[in-house]
Amino acid sequence: MKQSKLWAWVIFGLGAAYFLVPLIATFEFSLKMRRGYYSFDSYASVFSDPTFQATFGYSTVVGLLAIVVGVLIVVPAVYFVRLRLPHLRPLMEFITLLPLIIPAIVLVYGYIRLYNSSSWIPFTGSAFGTDILLTFGYVTLALPYMYRAVDTGMRTIDIKTLTEAAQIMGASTTTIIARIILPNILVAVLSGAFLTFAIVIGEFTIASLLNRPAFGPYLQNVGANRAYEPSALAILSFVITWGAMGMINVLGRFAPRTSARTD
Repeated sequence: MKQSKLWAWVIFGLGAAYFLVPLIATFEFSLKMRRGYYSFDSYASVFSDPTFQATFGYSTVVGLLAIVVGVLIVVPAVYFVRLRLPHLRPLMEFITLLPLIIPAIVLVYGYIRLYNSSSWIPFTGSAFGTDILLTFGYVTLALPYMYRAVDTGMRTIDIKTLTEAAQIMGASTTTIIARIILPNILVAVLSGAFLTFAIVIGEFTIASLLNRPAFGPYLQNVGANRAYEPSALAILSFVITWGAMGMINVLGRFAPRTSARTD
């Protein structure tokens, strides 16, 4: 037993070193902007860059919109499938996995082809329309994660009993979803929201080909033209992503521990 525990710790240490050593080296390099001294000049340069502020703010707004749209689409869909159409669950599972199979570059070229300025819905004909298209693109990319987070949350509550009780009280379907189902799966929804935000902040392909001032293309542009700022941005991106993952872990502690089958 002691020997197996020792090997477990050795493997754990090697795995941790595989991820932490490059991260530590990147952080150490980001502090060398001032020759001969360690300083946070590269971070100050990044934060003072107006383009950083504009692109990060833009991606934050688009990410929040993508979260709202994703919740409005996924929560009712999962609710109706689990309550009334359980035979469609395999189809839903397949559809929501497609964004993991179809490359983002294929997705965005399809958008450009279908919604260009000569189509019947010319989203790319204006900046506002392109912003809407980008938002829906991010909703699509985050669909596998949002769907599974919400579906897992739905499994922890008895939606059939809750729905029947609400209908007896005269509640409409919209009221049931908004005031009964959603509050009971809020932790799961927030988990999907943090995953969506992490995806949006680092996404490059769709934003670049749609020519939008997002944070992902800014990261690539800085990485191609500067030396120390890319390392600082890499650390910042790591902190943002793992901050979102950490929030999911914290929220998971408040999730209901009981489950009810509603199949």
